[in-house]
Amino acid sequence: MMAHRVKVLPYSTFRLNLSVTSPYNADFDGDEMNLHVPQSEETRAELSQLCAVPLQIVSPQSNKPVMGIVQDTLCGIRKLTRRDTFLDYSQVTNILFWIPSWDGIVPPPAIVKPIPMWSGKQIVSMAIPKGISLQRFDDSNPLSSPKDNGMLIVNGQIMYGIVDKKTVGSGAGGLIHTIFREKGPAICSSFFGNLQKVVNYWLFHNGFSIGI
Repeated sequence: MMAHRVKVLPYSTFRLNLSVTSPYNADFDGDEMNLHVPQSEETRAELSQLCAVPLQIVSPQSNKPVMGIVQDTLCGIRKLTRRDTFLDYSQVTNILFWIPSWDGIVPPPAIVKPIPMWSGKQIVSMAIPKGISLQRFDDSNPLSSPKDNGMLIVNGQIMYGIVDKKTVGSGAGGLIHTIFREKGPAICSSFFGNLQKVVNYWLFHNGFSIGI
């Protein structure tokens, strides 16, 4: 059970952020959910301070996140952070408008000539809060790998590595867990939204296909 702030929309369905469906074990095969409205101000206060979704990102049962990046965003962030993914100035500025905390400053491009190009890692780094650092070595190589394996984030900037489920999934010691511990539940919750907006916008224009 978690407390959500309701936004009334047309039609008779619950619309939830995809990352919130994991602790509910909701898998979109006809699941039924129940909504209970608090009946007093005391109940509202208790729910907002004890059961609000940002406070439930890390479970006290296992001391690790129960929510992570899933579905389209997980697919898109892996494609976006490959080291052969680059964006031009117009693409970068369009994406940055989706980050509410963006300060209006475009970071220096990774490639200057013949035209300025920004790497996908730079764009994803814009959604990571400042002051966050994370290091994860590749399982087969305990050192920094030239193959872009593992993960190194310094002060919110991705130095190397492809962001995948090990980094932004619901596992212990990942990026979600680190932001929750270092910055708190509110910033961790906003990180979910910022990252999803950035990656989904890019994936919508870039596309993804599979062979049959």
